Amino acid sequence: MQKLINEPADAVVESLEGLQLAYPHLLRVSFSPHYVARVDAPVRGKVSVISGSGSGHEPLNVGYVGRGMLDAACPGAIFTSPTPDQYLAATRAVEGGAGVLYIVKNYMGGVLNTEMALELAREEGYDVASVLVKDDVAVEAAHNRRGMGAAVLVEKIAGAAAEAGRPLAEVTRLAQRASDQARSMGVALSSCTVPSVGRPTFDLPADQMELGVGIHGEPGRLRLPLAKADTVVEMLAEAILKDMAVRPGTSVLAMVSGLGATPQHELFIVFRRLHAFLQAHGLVVARCLVGNYVTSLDMAGCMVTLLQLDPELIALWDAPVHTPALTWGV
Repeated sequence: MQKLINEPADAVVESLEGLQLAYPHLLRVSFSPHYVARVDAPVRGKVSVISGSGSGHEPLNVGYVGRGMLDAACPGAIFTSPTPDQYLAATRAVEGGAGVLYIVKNYMGGVLNTEMALELAREEGYDVASVLVKDDVAVEAAHNRRGMGAAVLVEKIAGAAAEAGRPLAEVTRLAQRASDQARSMGVALSSCTVPSVGRPTFDLPADQMELGVGIHGEPGRLRLPLAKADTVVEMLAEAILKDMAVRPGTSVLAMVSGLGATPQHELFIVFRRLHAFLQAHGLVVARCLVGNYVTSLDMAGCMVTLLQLDPELIALWDAPVHTPALTWGV
């Protein structure tokens, strides 16, 4: 195992320590229990937006804490959902009197823990709502779909609505709309290695790829011979468009996220073909992101996410944001 770590058991804490040292003007970190909060929280009269996931997916979610996005993020252990007490502590730290929205990825542990956190927060008198992100079209049954790249887009839309002073019901409605209108699919060219395990999560020969892989190394739809970038992009985009059933002329946000070990050079090759493919299908690529936004430690590969846009969602996407991983309009 070749990793820039000290002891595997210390990796999450030491990463959070480094995050705090790098961005003291944007966020503060609690270590007991773990959560990351925007430095000016609580913001009185504003809905607070909180998200969480296992560590190892950075910049998701800790990198999206700041003005115009998340008020707090709860990082679990590597690939392990945060606990209810993390969500509750974060809620106490950032709630500003206008309620709280939890953004939840559709993984069993995450769903169960946030359900418990919702109950505990409501028992303490907080007004709390939640939105479930389940955008992975590699899973055919819609209710079982994993939360993937759409989490970033939902967090940005919700954060902008909250920053604009919209009430909890409205922030929840807009976040739900963004979740409903987004789809993702990923491809792995290698496995990832969890530090505490010290070996690849799954075996993937160098001449093969896993189409539809999850961000924890969950199996995909198919294991296929490695193909050229354009062919891979078409496989991902075709599956997404088939599920979205969007009309020609529709505006979309197209995101290409690396999974941790794919260079930006290759991600631009992917986006080049994705852009042409979407245009050929009559879609307007109105906004885009290309980079590492949802990762899986050191996995090679990428994820394509499409969000169907409308004027309201475009305005919220374009609204100012200032976080470690996303910044514009400030």
